[in-house]
Amino acid sequence: MQVGLFDFLKGKGPSAAPSGDILAAYANGTVVPMEQIPDEVFSQGIMGVCCGIEPEDGKVCAPADGTVSQLTDTLHAVGLTVGEMELLVHAGVDTVEMNGDGFTNAVKEGQSVKKGDLLLTMDLGKVRAAGHPATVILAVTNSDDFAAVEAVASGHVQTGDSLLRVRKA
Repeated sequence: MQVGLFDFLKGKGPSAAPSGDILAAYANGTVVPMEQIPDEVFSQGIMGVCCGIEPEDGKVCAPADGTVSQLTDTLHAVGLTVGEMELLVHAGVDTVEMNGDGFTNAVKEGQSVKKGDLLLTMDLGKVRAAGHPATVILAVTNSDDFAAVEAVASGHVQTGDSLLRVRKA
């Protein structure tokens, strides 16, 4: 069973996500398959089906049109509601320990975003200097609610490229 990070997201989707929705790459970089994400919570799918991107720069953008549902106090993660999908965009691994140092939010809770809008920036140098992988992770935290969540990209991606397909049951 998969556990959502933001339990309050349950049932807050404004409308059903159509079958076959595509989530876009949310950063420029190299795709990291779920099984290779350097954090067991994500690599084992505990947070839901996910993938990562090893970023080339510190810009982290919205993977689809939606609403900002949650911002962490430590500025490293953003919850999004996209139709019935509950998404978590998590910048870096174990970066909660940085207490916000090196992270800047570009959005507010309740704000509507469009695919490609800047969500946050991360200082890759600070993240790496603190000894953390910079992998940016996108998890569909309620992936059990869908027939499939599958990667449609590998290798190098640019923000906005197709990344994950989410199919309704």
